[in-house]
Amino acid sequence: MIYDWSVIPRNMDVFIYGALKTLEISALAILIAIPIGIIFGLGRISKNKIFRLIASVYVEIIRGVPLLVLLLWIYFVLGQYFSLGSFWGAIVGLAIFAGAFIAEIVRTGIQAVPRGQMEAARSLGMSHTKAMTHIILPQAFRRVLPPLASQFIMLIKDSSLVSSIAAIDLTLNAKNLVATSFRSIEVWTFVALIYFIMTFSLSLIIRYFEKRLLKSEA
Repeated sequence: MIYDWSVIPRNMDVFIYGALKTLEISALAILIAIPIGIIFGLGRISKNKIFRLIASVYVEIIRGVPLLVLLLWIYFVLGQYFSLGSFWGAIVGLAIFAGAFIAEIVRTGIQAVPRGQMEAARSLGMSHTKAMTHIILPQAFRRVLPPLASQFIMLIKDSSLVSSIAAIDLTLNAKNLVATSFRSIEVWTFVALIYFIMTFSLSLIIRYFEKRLLKSEA
């Protein structure tokens, strides 16, 4: 079999543009997913039964549905009522999907804080909301930061599925390039390398901040 690796430098602009779109979609999705996760994570431990039920239903349903199915449902079903388009359809789908997992991360992070912290805050005259905002959540944040960062890395890899709804990203650009160049081995090998570089670079950045956080707590 004869390989033609010159297809890579000839189409480097296609790969770079696709990688940037992948990062853009992933970044916007995680920015939307974080507040969703915080709200429903708090809902999972809320004393309000209705809020807790809604949060539990959301988390269990979304975590039980494949991301590909969710993206297709949002694009073809919700797309009939809202003008999302493939770009925002991809972002909304990823955000809703990641939000369910972030909700569980937030829930476990809050529950990992000793109950005595809340009791001490309430004994000082703080309201439940104020104690949660100023005492519990800052401590929970330190615990959820590593899994939250890992969720962002997972989201970058999961974003490859947005090509199924014609959202422009690295995977879709690679598919189009393979269709025109017939160099599937070369293209997909390089695409895999790009995804690895993006996720590994983020992993190094995350480890750096984790070490800084541990030093600040020491």
